[in-house]
Amino acid sequence: MDLSRWLTEAVAANAAWAKTFGPFEPHPSLAVDDERFAAAFASFAERLTDNYPFFHPRYAGQMLKPPHPAAVAGYVTAMLINPNNHALDGGPATAAMEREVVQQLATMFGYETHLGHLTTSGTIANLEALFVARELHPGKGVAYSTEAHYTHGRMCRVLGVDGHAVPVDDRGRMDLGALEELLRGGKIGTVVLTAGTTGLGAIEPIHEASALRERYGVRIHVDAAYGGFFTLLAGDLGIPTEPWQAIAQADSIVVDPHKHGLQPYGCGAVLFGDPSVGRFYVHDSPYTYFTSDELHLGEISLECSRAGAAAAGLWLTFQLLPPTREGLGQVLAAGRRAALRWAELIEASGRLRLYQPPELDIVGYFAGDSLSEIDAVSARILQEGMTDQEDPVFLSTLRVGGERFSARHPGIAADADGARILRSVLMKPESETYVEHLHERVEELAG
Repeated sequence: MDLSRWLTEAVAANAAWAKTFGPFEPHPSLAVDDERFAAAFASFAERLTDNYPFFHPRYAGQMLKPPHPAAVAGYVTAMLINPNNHALDGGPATAAMEREVVQQLATMFGYETHLGHLTTSGTIANLEALFVARELHPGKGVAYSTEAHYTHGRMCRVLGVDGHAVPVDDRGRMDLGALEELLRGGKIGTVVLTAGTTGLGAIEPIHEASALRERYGVRIHVDAAYGGFFTLLAGDLGIPTEPWQAIAQADSIVVDPHKHGLQPYGCGAVLFGDPSVGRFYVHDSPYTYFTSDELHLGEISLECSRAGAAAAGLWLTFQLLPPTREGLGQVLAAGRRAALRWAELIEASGRLRLYQPPELDIVGYFAGDSLSEIDAVSARILQEGMTDQEDPVFLSTLRVGGERFSARHPGIAADADGARILRSVLMKPESETYVEHLHERVEELAG
């Protein structure tokens, strides 16, 4: 796909549409001559070189990659109009697109009915889910695992709700025994289960927690911001079926298309299984919502102004790579195969050790025989890998507490209270053909 061609088409399509409304004189206050712009743009382009190569498979650090060209073309084309998906009169075309892509997401998770919308991030999407949870169970707290994203503890504070961190098992998944003990106290209204923790991609036992919901009357919220699209691969490549099937019975779900959905940042989503929760969003505005009696997106969202371009980028991407096993699933499958292959290489290595088997496309590994040594080696490999001029490799680290480390690797000398391990996110499909080289480079650095 020639992106430059379609960016040119974006400008042409916008110009053709604008002409249908007749000519007008641009205001001179906005005028910038090409020479001045060229100088500013040259400085701008130079500033942007101060970035890591997120597009390249040698970058296997954080959850970062460029959006798909279709997402860029769709986003830019709509951005030239700059619709606001808060109200239908702010973006009628992109509001319709948003409803369509949200329906596709709901179908992907197995929701038969839903209320949902896009958000600017998974953080805001989780805030909305916990807001509704608070309204339904006033005075009750929220339980989430110690491996859950920090946003849950933070948003509990924002909402004035008690947050309770639940211990995890030796695979980094919520300990349901510890959860049930907490639920017996009657203080919990909502349980957050994570489908793909951001640390190591662990899938928490959503299917097993369903029984606790019925027993204690709690709501189940699934934070699938990172791992949600892997539902497309359930039952394949070692990904279990049961947790993903159980998501369809969750009360609410969060997923981030700006991660595995190939979108630019600014594209999260929240879904509710019961459309009647829209009543908690009811508000009035004297100067919006006037073009239609139909429900506006701003009437079911805590956010006000939101870029319609985000919906446009996702809509165009889903036309080409729909959220199905045969479509977007093939992109995720490449990253999953890369993670499985790297795990094999690490287990056969004489220098590196696998922290735990990857459940999605995140691999954790280390070198050393004591916590202090592991921490020092991880820091050295991270720094030397990023600064190597000939063959750099970009990784990340994950801080692991000593108790958690010993539970997984009892033979490691616990001479410190924790250690950083190396962590690689293989979310680019190109990682599948590059992972052998990544492994060789990390082994060299470890040696």
